[in-house]
Amino acid sequence: MRDADIHAVLSEVSRTIRRWEEPVVGVVARETQDSFRILIACLLSLRTKDHTTAQASQRLFRLADTPERMRALSSKTIEKAIYPVGFYKNKAKQIRAICQSLLHDFGGRVPDTIDELLTLKGVGRKTANLVVTIGYQKPGICVDIHVHRISNRLGYVQTTTPEATEFALRKKLPRKYWITLNDWLVPFGQHLCRPISPFCSQCPVRTYCKQVGVRTSR
Repeated sequence: MRDADIHAVLSEVSRTIRRWEEPVVGVVARETQDSFRILIACLLSLRTKDHTTAQASQRLFRLADTPERMRALSSKTIEKAIYPVGFYKNKAKQIRAICQSLLHDFGGRVPDTIDELLTLKGVGRKTANLVVTIGYQKPGICVDIHVHRISNRLGYVQTTTPEATEFALRKKLPRKYWITLNDWLVPFGQHLCRPISPFCSQCPVRTYCKQVGVRTSR
């Protein structure tokens, strides 16, 4: 895929995804503009469907919506509120540990740099980039499995891990797409450019795509 084609590709993707629901963490960001809620919602969303994440986030934030209030909750209380998100018991412990770190190390404020966010237990590069970009509108590229897969399937990058994809994209993706890339490619990957047997016949960017790794399609 030619570097110049990325503009046409992302323009088409941004139009196509309007028919589907916005990712839940994006909804939290748009409705609250609260970096703490964004951080917690992102943690809950890992290996969990959006519908489940949305309901769990609402239940939890009704109980506590600041690091101080959240830290005061027991792990059992958090578990009950967020069930049945994936790994809910581990996530409950992580949330309490993160809140403790926020209070002890950052004065109760969610940090706005990737390096600082990575010091929080359970926070990886995907979550850190998401908080920085949609929580603080600072440059970053959030790479989840969809961004990783689609970027490679298009032939825009040639990488083997999401982290490698992030750094490859940082070198060549125009900055104006950094913040929005994840919001666009996640629903595109969930509905059209699926991991197995993607809907290539319905894809608006198929003429640009090298279909790397695609064995069967619909």
